[in-house]
Amino acid sequence: MDSTATDRFDTGRFEAGRNRMASLAYRLLGSAGDAEDAVQDAFLHWQAADRQRIKVPEAWLAKVVTNLCLDRLRSAQARRERTAGAWLPEPLLDGDPMLGPADTFEQRESVSLAVLTLMERLSPLERAVYVLREAFSYSHAEIAEILDITESASQQHLHRARHRITAARRGREVDSASARRIVEEFLDAASSGRTERLVALLTDDATAISDSNHAGPAKTLLQYDTPQRIAAIARAGFNTTPAKRRLAGGTPAIHHALVNGAPAILFVIGDQVIGAVTFDITGGKIATVRGIAAPTRLVRLTEGWRQHGPDTPLVAQW
Repeated sequence: MDSTATDRFDTGRFEAGRNRMASLAYRLLGSAGDAEDAVQDAFLHWQAADRQRIKVPEAWLAKVVTNLCLDRLRSAQARRERTAGAWLPEPLLDGDPMLGPADTFEQRESVSLAVLTLMERLSPLERAVYVLREAFSYSHAEIAEILDITESASQQHLHRARHRITAARRGREVDSASARRIVEEFLDAASSGRTERLVALLTDDATAISDSNHAGPAKTLLQYDTPQRIAAIARAGFNTTPAKRRLAGGTPAIHHALVNGAPAILFVIGDQVIGAVTFDITGGKIATVRGIAAPTRLVRLTEGWRQHGPDTPLVAQW
């Protein structure tokens, strides 16, 4: 095989694992854009390596991608961004290959916005062990090899990560019919102007968080921690005005969607998603509301929406 054919063959081996690598990087970083950058960096490492000596490309690439992501998480810039109170996971439309694998509850849960947010409380190593074990079913021996730690250390990191995530976890899986019903009830209550109807949809300890920004990531997130405050903000937010339409750049349609496995409302102008509201559900009620409007957090979700195809909006003109 000549060098050109070898390069094509080796590139093909890399591309065959691209989606898996991107899924791993997204879970570790919580950002689709950063995940894509990490995969591209892994490709450069792949090109520079002596590929004839790589016996198991999938394992080699998993190690490279994981450690590239750990380097990003440990960087001074990442620490500043993630501790400044302005970090939210990047939402993805269900069906995005970056959300796979999704065969088991643990795999689906590991990519929920709730767990991606909770993983911010973990150390980079705890986060890596949790993702490799829960989402990709690597053994502790394999994780130890990837992270250059002992099997015992891997087990300890997983135990701590599971404990922290389980103790703080609030959302639960909901079926598609229930998800749509929850979205419709929330939208109807918010549009009615009656805050008591919204409060009734929320758990007693409901929280809400929003970047509330149409120009770029906000310096700090807006957070609300009582059902009454959340209801008041939702009521005001869904009350349309000419000024809001001008700020949005037009008259959005409102659609139901599943985002990272959770029910969501999307505000769409043409084929551009300009805002998303997602819900974590516990006991049939809304436990967490996330409002995302920063364009940098909606790039890939918009790309997914454009491929999704038109459906009937819940509200044709907001």
